[in-house]
Amino acid sequence: MHKYRLVAKKGEGTFSEVLKAQCIKNGKYMAIKCMKSSFDSLDQVNNLREIQALRRLSPHPNIIKLLEVLYDQPTGRLALVFELMDMNIYELIRGRTHYVPEERVKRYMYQLIRAMDHMHKNGIFHRDIKPENILIIDDVLKLADFGSCRGIYSKQPYTEYISTRWYRAPECLLTDGYYTHKMDMWGVGCVLFEVVSLFPLFPGTNEVDQIERIHATMGTPPQEVLAQFKKRSAHANFDFPPREGTGIAKLIPHFSPEGIDLIMKLLIYNPEERLSAKQALRHPYFRELREEEKRQAAALSPGLTPSLGPSPSAMPPPVKQRSSGNLSARRRSHRETDRQRQDKLPGIHRARDEEHTSPLPGLPGASGKHQVSDAENRGSQAGVSSSNSTGSLPQLFAVNPVSSKALNPRAPLGVGMIQPGAYGFSGKQAGPLSTTSLKGNPLAFNARGLKQSLASVAALQPQASVPVIRHKPELAAGGGRKKYVSPYSQRALQSFKEG
Repeated sequence: MHKYRLVAKKGEGTFSEVLKAQCIKNGKYMAIKCMKSSFDSLDQVNNLREIQALRRLSPHPNIIKLLEVLYDQPTGRLALVFELMDMNIYELIRGRTHYVPEERVKRYMYQLIRAMDHMHKNGIFHRDIKPENILIIDDVLKLADFGSCRGIYSKQPYTEYISTRWYRAPECLLTDGYYTHKMDMWGVGCVLFEVVSLFPLFPGTNEVDQIERIHATMGTPPQEVLAQFKKRSAHANFDFPPREGTGIAKLIPHFSPEGIDLIMKLLIYNPEERLSAKQALRHPYFRELREEEKRQAAALSPGLTPSLGPSPSAMPPPVKQRSSGNLSARRRSHRETDRQRQDKLPGIHRARDEEHTSPLPGLPGASGKHQVSDAENRGSQAGVSSSNSTGSLPQLFAVNPVSSKALNPRAPLGVGMIQPGAYGFSGKQAGPLSTTSLKGNPLAFNARGLKQSLASVAALQPQASVPVIRHKPELAAGGGRKKYVSPYSQRALQSFKEG
C-alpha cells in the first residue's frame, strides 16, 4: 500500500470496503478493494474466485479491469487494485427527480447484457446482479464485484442465499440451490426496470414477501412450473392462490413498448423460457445499437491491414469439385487412359481412387500422426531401402508418380515423371519407398504435373542420369546401373533449369 495515497472511502460491503487512492508514481486515481478477511498463503489468494474470474474474463470493455493484487503475507491482508469509475447505477438514480433518458438507458443495458453474454460464454455466472455492482463512467458501463460468481458447469446444488433478495430469481427462492446462469438475466430485468422507473420492482422484506410481490406483479405461474420447483425443494410452501398480476406496463407507462417487452421476457418465471444474454442482445429494443455497431465496423474495416494472408478479394475463387457421376464422357475417357498407363508401369502399386483424398504415404495427416500405407508396409517387408542415393536433402520430398497423381488428378500419369530413388524395381514385386516428412511444408505444387516432377528431379539430382535403388543391400549402398532417360525428358529438364 506504500505505492498509493488513500484519498477517500467509496463504499463498503459485507466482505470488503472500497477506497479511492492515488498512485504516487504517476498520479492516477485507482479504486482499491480491501478484503475484510485474512488469507494464510499466496495459494489461497490465487484460488480466490474473484481473481480467477477476472483473469479469465479480462480484457473486455464492459468488465472492470483488475490492475494489481496487493498481498501482505505477515498480516494476511489482501487488496485488489481496480480502475476508478465515476459511480454505480444506484448512485445514478438515487434522489433523482427526472427520468433517465431512454437512449442512455438503452446504451447502458446493452453494455450490461454484453458483459453477461461474455461471462456466460466463458462458463461463469455472476449471482449478484444489482445496481450497486454496475459501475459507469460517462457513457461506458462495466460490471464489477465477482466475489459471488460461480462456474456454470459446476455441480448443483449451490448456495441458496447468494444474491441480494430484491434481485433474486424465483428458482433461487423456491428451490434448495437448484438454479442456473439464467438467474443473472432475472437480475438484469429487475435492474432495467429500476433504472427506468427510479424505484425497485420487488422490494420484499423476506423470502415469503418477495414471492408474494413477484406474484402480485407478474401473476402466479402455471402449476407445471411450480411442480418442477417442488421436486427440488424441501422447505418452501407451494400453495399459492392464483393471481393475474398487475403487469409491468402500468408501472412504467413512459417506457417504449419494445422495452417493456424486453423486461417481460427477462422476468419469465420459468428459467428455461427466460431470455439468455445472447437472445437479449438480438431483441428488437437494441436494433438501432446493433446497426450502429455494423456501421462502425464497416467504417473501420477498409483501414485494417490483414496480418496473415491476402485479403478475401485478392484470393482466387474456390475450385468447384465435381462428383464422379457428373463427369463428361471426355473426362471419363482421360481417366481411363491414365489408369491404363498406370497399370503398364512395371512394379508400381496402382493407386486406388479413394487414395486421391487420403493423406499421402509417409506424410502427416490432419491428426499430426505419421500414417503408413499398405504399399509402404509391403516395401519395408521386402527390404526396400528408404534412403535416397543422393543423400540427405533438407526440406525436400521424393515424390513418385502415384503421389503426384493423388495430389493433382489432372496431371498425366507416367509422362516425363523421373523420380530418383523413389522406387525399387526387382522383377514383378516392388513398392514405393517411404517419403520423409521434414519441417514446414516444402511442397509447392502447381497445375502442371510435368513441371512439378521436373522440379523434384532438378532439386534431387542435377544430372540427367538417375540411379536406381534395388532391394539388395549391396546394390542400395552404391554401384547401381544408370536408368535410361528419354531425350524428351532431357530437353524438358534442361529447359526447366535454364528457365
